[in-house]
Amino acid sequence: MSWLEAITLYLAFAVAGYVVLAVVITVFQRRLIYKPDPRRTTPHRDGHYDVDELSIPTPDGKTIVAWYAMAVPGQPTVLYFHGNAGYIELRNERLAELKSRGYGVLMPNMRSYGGSTGRPCEQSAVADAKLVYSCLRNSGVAANDIVVFGESLGTGIATQLAASRNVAGLILDSPYTSMTALAVRAYPWLPVRRMLWDQFETERHIRRVTVPILIVHGEADRLVPVDMGRALFETAVAPKTLITFPGVSHLEHIPHGSFDDIEQWIERLATGDRKVNPLSHLNPWQPSYTGE
Repeated sequence: MSWLEAITLYLAFAVAGYVVLAVVITVFQRRLIYKPDPRRTTPHRDGHYDVDELSIPTPDGKTIVAWYAMAVPGQPTVLYFHGNAGYIELRNERLAELKSRGYGVLMPNMRSYGGSTGRPCEQSAVADAKLVYSCLRNSGVAANDIVVFGESLGTGIATQLAASRNVAGLILDSPYTSMTALAVRAYPWLPVRRMLWDQFETERHIRRVTVPILIVHGEADRLVPVDMGRALFETAVAPKTLITFPGVSHLEHIPHGSFDDIEQWIERLATGDRKVNPLSHLNPWQPSYTGE
């Protein structure tokens, strides 16, 4: 075999391998994107005796398991969409933070997470979010008392809900511009823009959000870079606030007082005061504020 024939054969094998790998990733992409934990636990087991577990049937025969705590009179209800990996029990600290401020909280598990049935995808996630929102409204919670909160993967769901339903405000914790943009970072050698089924184009949908928006992001976030949070802030046309935490990684900002900042933002939301007072940058852990 000549060297030319050898190189040609090598290239043929390389191309075939690339095609096979691309096909495998395409077929199993949702297993790569979603990291569900199907374990179902009760809120009472975790000490949340004022939290009820709900089982919400979907039109296509699935069940969404959600945790619900009623708001203290006069306080809003946070409709919370969790991130990837795990289930809502792993959001105990966040649930406790929100409840301690008197807020109501409704936390649905995505399909295949925490006892919810079915398989996750963008279409079902957004449809289920709208269903859960309708259940909350039917329970007597006014639209202007609902604050939508998305965490990581859940920010894509939260943004689409806030763009299509009447709510008081939208909070995005460590949001991404699109799932496509994240996939390009992870697989720059693949044509992911053509391969991806669930694109979660948050940067496109956030333009349709008209209520005030709060974006919270750690500046050392390697999973979802803070540049994506900043890009969404620049894209949003509604009144908006960006809070970033220097040296803080993905979703690790609670010890640095992020929920105090969230509470202050919600209070301003209720009073109509959308101004943000920048804080001192002398403390390296001090959050950085940007507002319009």
